Amino acid sequence: MNAARFREGMAVGSGLAMAAFALAVSFGALSQTQDWGTVAPIVCSVIVFSGSAQFALLATLGAGGGVVTAVAAAALINSRFLPMGIAVAGDLRGGPVRRSLEGQTVVDGSWVAAHRGGGRFDRDLLLGATAVQWPAWIGGTVVGVVLAPDADLLHTLGLDVLTPAFFVALLLDEVRKERANRAAAVLGAVVAGVLVIFLPTGPALIGSASAALIALFVPRKKSGSGAGTPGEAEPAGTAEARAETGSAETEDAAR
Repeated sequence: MNAARFREGMAVGSGLAMAAFALAVSFGALSQTQDWGTVAPIVCSVIVFSGSAQFALLATLGAGGGVVTAVAAAALINSRFLPMGIAVAGDLRGGPVRRSLEGQTVVDGSWVAAHRGGGRFDRDLLLGATAVQWPAWIGGTVVGVVLAPDADLLHTLGLDVLTPAFFVALLLDEVRKERANRAAAVLGAVVAGVLVIFLPTGPALIGSASAALIALFVPRKKSGSGAGTPGEAEPAGTAEARAETGSAETEDAAR
């Protein structure tokens, strides 16, 4: 493992962890208004570790829906992790068990922050970014359950803008990495803006993800296997990426 990249991931994840903690406090407080008890919401945060899915559980059960309906709603929201996991799978290491454990670190903010561009992901940064978010999420839930503050406290203090603000920052960084991402980002914003007029926010955001299909029609540059044309300068970061890849292969071979 590259310790420097892991620490960089922790630095990136610390900002996301602050937002996760605040949101988890709200989840813990809301769970108490629905008589979830002390243990259930904390175990839910340990296992599920997904704000959108856990709030879907609360909303569905609070509206009188059954457990099956609530779990189905949460699973539908978390289905986004299937393509995200497939995208990052090539950069994980080890056998099936280790890779499945590393795959648990794929959460929205970490996944975006770890994207190098060109469909590659920084595994160490991904692990580091999630390493600080998970305990923050659990800790926030514990605080919300134990103290049971007003469930609208985040909105009252204006802290509910933390998570959207961090995701906007990550989106802008992603757009700067690859020019091809700009068209998808703009189209996604337009689709979400139109759909939110007719649909609730959640379905509108899910519908906006269809803008990612634009990548199917954008030609990608072919990466050559050779050293390039004589006298041609390597693109910035190519040598570093090659060295890092070689280091990872040596490390895997040593195992």
